[in-house]
Amino acid sequence: MAPLGLIMFSSVLLAGVWAAGPKTLKVTTIMEEPYAISKGSELEGFCIDLLSALSKKLSFQYNIQLVKDFRYGAMDDRGQWSGMIGELIRGEADIAVAPLTVTAKREMAVDMSKPFMQTGLSFILRKDLLSEDSQFLSLFKLFSTDMWIGVLVAYLLTSVCIFLVARISPCEWEQPEKEQNSFTLSHSFWYTVGALTLQGAGPHPRGLSGRVITAIWWLFSLVLLASFFASLSSWLHSESQQLSIKSFEDLANQNLIEYGTIKDSSSMSFFKNSINPTHRQIYEHMHKAQSYSMNADEGFRKALKGNYAFIGESVSLDLAVARYCNLTRAPEIIGMRGYSIAAPLGSALIKNLSVGILSLSESGELDYLHSKWWASSCVARDGKSAPLKASSLKGIFLFLALGLSLGLLIALMELATKSRSVAKSQQKSCCSVLSAELSQRFRGGDVTSAEEKSKA
Repeated sequence: MAPLGLIMFSSVLLAGVWAAGPKTLKVTTIMEEPYAISKGSELEGFCIDLLSALSKKLSFQYNIQLVKDFRYGAMDDRGQWSGMIGELIRGEADIAVAPLTVTAKREMAVDMSKPFMQTGLSFILRKDLLSEDSQFLSLFKLFSTDMWIGVLVAYLLTSVCIFLVARISPCEWEQPEKEQNSFTLSHSFWYTVGALTLQGAGPHPRGLSGRVITAIWWLFSLVLLASFFASLSSWLHSESQQLSIKSFEDLANQNLIEYGTIKDSSSMSFFKNSINPTHRQIYEHMHKAQSYSMNADEGFRKALKGNYAFIGESVSLDLAVARYCNLTRAPEIIGMRGYSIAAPLGSALIKNLSVGILSLSESGELDYLHSKWWASSCVARDGKSAPLKASSLKGIFLFLALGLSLGLLIALMELATKSRSVAKSQQKSCCSVLSAELSQRFRGGDVTSAEEKSKA
C-alpha cells in the first residue's frame, strides 16, 4: 500500500504542475511582519520561506509582486473586490501567499488551500494599562523569593551573632560566675525583630562589639524597609490606575481605553456579522468612533502610544508582544480560523498546494518556520514591575556580613585582652585562660584561680 500511495501522491503533484503549465507563477503578497518584510531589494519572512519550501516540493518557479493597494481583500457595495483577492479575480496573479484568513465570502470568490496556520481574534494593549486580580498574599510579591530568603538568613545570622558577642565579650558579661547574661538566644531573636520594626527591645548592648553589630543591623533594616515601602507605594499607585481587562466583554464595558481593528479586514467583518451582543457592541463603537487602523503596524503604534487596544489575529499580536516588551495580549481568543493560500476559482494548484502544506506540517517544517519568525526578544513578561531581587541590594547584604564579622572579631579581641591580663597576673598561658573563659561562658565551667588551687 505504501508504494501505491506514493505513486498516487506523485501523480497528484505532477498533474498540478502539468495543469499549471510551464509558465512561471505570479505570486501576490502583502508587506507585513513577519510574513513578508523588505531586506534590501528582496523579500524575506514566513510566507517567503513557505513559498520557497512549497516550490521545492512541488517543483514550480515563481515571481513575487506586492499587492498594489496594500489590502488583503474585501468586497465593496458594488460587489468589487480589493486587495489580493481582487488581483486573483482579475487574473493579475496566480496565487496569493499571505496571512489570508479563510472566510465564507472569500471562499465564494476564490479557492483557498488547507490552512498553514491557525489563529483567532484577540487584542493587545500596554501592560501598564492592565492590572492583575488582587491576591491575598500579593504584598509578599514585592520581594522575590531569593530576597525573602536572604532577609531571613540575615535575620538569623544577626541574632546568633548578637547572642555570641554577648557571651564572648567581657564588656557585656563581665562576671559569668556571678551574673546572669541578659542576652539569651530568645532575647537576641526578639531584639533583632524589634530593631527590624524600628521598635526598641532593651536591654541594649553595652560593649563596642555588640554596638557595632546592632548599628549595622539598624542600617540594614532602614535600607530594607525603605526599599519595601518604595515598592509598596509603586504597587499601590499602579493598582489605582490600572484596569482589569481580560476579555472582549471587559473591553466593551469600559470607556477609558479606545479600541479598533484594521479597516475592511476579516476581523472587522467578524464583529460586523456576529450575532453576539458583545461583538455587535464592539463593532458599533468602532464604526461610530472610526477607531480603525489602516494596517497592523499602525495598530501596533497606537497601542504603544497609550490608551488604545488593537484587535487583530492572535498570531500577529503574539509577534507584536515578542517585539515590543511593554505590550501584552489578552488571554481570550475568539473566532478561530486559519490562514490559507488563495488562487482563482477552479485553479488546479489548490489541491497540490494543500497536499504540500500538509506534508510540511507533518515533517515539522511549519513549526520550525514559526519558531524562527516568532522568536521573542523580551526577557520580562510581567506587566508589573519585577519584584525586588537580592542582587539589587547585594551591597547592603555584604555590608551586614562585614559588620557581623567585625563585631565577632572585636568581641574575641576584648576577651583575648582580658585573658591576657588574667594570664599575666596568674602567670598562666594566655591560651589556657582563654579556653577556660570560653568554656565557662558557653558550657558553665569554672575558672579556677591559682590561689584557690593552692588553698585546696
